[in-house]
Amino acid sequence: MHRLILFDLDGTLTESHPGIIRSVQYALERMGYPVLPEDELYCFVGPPLTDSFTSVIHMSEEEAGRAVACYREYFSTKGKYENRVYAGIPELLERLRADGFLLGIASSKPEVFVRDILGHFGLLNSFDMICGATMDGSRSEKPDIIRYALRQAGYKTEDAADAEHGMAAVRREAVMVGDRKYDVTGAHAMGMAAVGVTWGYGSREELTASGADALAADPEELYRVLRRMPE
Repeated sequence: MHRLILFDLDGTLTESHPGIIRSVQYALERMGYPVLPEDELYCFVGPPLTDSFTSVIHMSEEEAGRAVACYREYFSTKGKYENRVYAGIPELLERLRADGFLLGIASSKPEVFVRDILGHFGLLNSFDMICGATMDGSRSEKPDIIRYALRQAGYKTEDAADAEHGMAAVRREAVMVGDRKYDVTGAHAMGMAAVGVTWGYGSREELTASGADALAADPEELYRVLRRMPE
């Protein structure tokens, strides 16, 4: 079986903060909260939105749910396109596919938006599986999204009869690439290695502290790291 590489989207493949932050500002205005400046809202890039509205803005769970709905009003029509692909990413994906890797997306963004964004940038066909969160929040945490992606790739992660073999295959054959600690800890929760990229929204210190197995500073270095894992 070809080895599987799962990629985060925001901060890993695309520089997405303009659309995310404007969507958050739109939601805050709609909810009657003070509209915070851009530099105070970068923390919304990566984690599930409900978690950010409760922990950063201190909304109740009920308010956070309404804020997410307001966020999606803007994001679904404008915000998802206020975005750009990082230089070198299309070439990286093409090289990895030519090398025989299976490529997938494991994003905390709703899957429907992930597909829209990849389609907009002509990257939809670069991936063998595209996995994201559900709109109803039933699948939103990173380990759950990664588990879902692994199952789509054919790995046995929950069947008791195949669990030992399946998780051994995951440890041996699959790796997660992302820019935040959530990508690293989510991958480790599923027994996978994790490579942190330092061009996104998490710092080198954050990725190292969360236990990233390797770091890459640009797509060329990422290609070299992925080609030599596992050592």
